[in-house]
Amino acid sequence: MVMVMKTILLNGLLAALLLGMPLFFLSKTKTAPKPTQPMKFNAGIITPKVRESKDFYTRCLGFGVTFENEWFVLLHSPGGNSSISFLLPEQASQQPLFRPAFGGQGVFLTVEVPDVDAEYRRIRSLGVPIAVELRDEPWGDRHFAIVDPNGIGVDIVTYTPPE
Repeated sequence: MVMVMKTILLNGLLAALLLGMPLFFLSKTKTAPKPTQPMKFNAGIITPKVRESKDFYTRCLGFGVTFENEWFVLLHSPGGNSSISFLLPEQASQQPLFRPAFGGQGVFLTVEVPDVDAEYRRIRSLGVPIAVELRDEPWGDRHFAIVDPNGIGVDIVTYTPPE
């Protein structure tokens, strides 16, 4: 009986494959429908260093303040096409998901600029410590990195095709 069941199952799988039928049950993930509207991605960091973060991003990277109150700041990049926010931890007005502070590891941000050499000179002139010196990568990036007050690496890069 077991042999008959295995044969039926294998024959069914073979028939499905030959007919080009999708075998969703073999995959642990299903293909999700694609979004039907444009999206904008913004980052948020929960940190006790909201003021230090605001100072760092406005002074070092030229971000502007979009909104600010005593426990939250929303900043926008020069040109306004990207945003980052900083929120004090354990705010009663926030849902539990948005209360614990960031642990300080495992996150980096990338800032793409047209002239990384000029940006390197400008940031260095501000006295900001450089964590990764200006360098060329084999895959074509030219970049350097600094670290924000929360321990987040900020990779400043100009993308170029590899030679």
